[in-house]
Amino acid sequence: MYIDVWSDVVCPWCYIGKRRLETALGEFEHAADVELRWHSFQLDASHPKGHREPVRDMLAKKTGAPPEQVEAMTGQVTELAAAEGLTYDLRNAVAVNTLDAHRLNHLADRHGLGGPMHERLLKAHLCDAEVLDDLETLVRLGAEVGVPEDEAREVLEGTKYADEVDADFAEARRIGVNGVPFFVLNGTHGVSGAQSPVTFLSALEKAHQSR
Repeated sequence: MYIDVWSDVVCPWCYIGKRRLETALGEFEHAADVELRWHSFQLDASHPKGHREPVRDMLAKKTGAPPEQVEAMTGQVTELAAAEGLTYDLRNAVAVNTLDAHRLNHLADRHGLGGPMHERLLKAHLCDAEVLDDLETLVRLGAEVGVPEDEAREVLEGTKYADEVDADFAEARRIGVNGVPFFVLNGTHGVSGAQSPVTFLSALEKAHQSR
């Protein structure tokens, strides 16, 4: 049984959704038969490559909200993340173009490390305030989960896996994904957003029954 997940490595709801899905899988009797496949998505594909901006400033510009309202928004999602065992640091998080991080994730997937790499990138941005368009940072994060440093550096200094990232974007458009996280179970059952573990478990059971 496959679960295809479209996610961005700087998406706070994606990490929350990942944890809630994992909670549901912990209660799903056929969890050992489930394989998660991670697909690239960019919350803001127009974010200029090389441009770094505090997430708080980016959100203020994007929403037109005053600083105190942005603080309330990020505070709310931080509380929801804490309920899932995640310690967000959105006050210090830095918005970047995530293309290179997604290319690294595809490289990691070739080594059977797509899941651990995606987890590490989410934590790096959302909890550790790491800058995810920095080459040395990405090489180090890759090495932490087992991606060879020389291979990661070679990929990140070039354009390898850009086509695979684009293919993920194209597939997302084809099936109508316009926000993440988005989960497709066995190619038939879609779940949009960071739903509750109860919702995920119901979807898992339905997808399993209809195989």
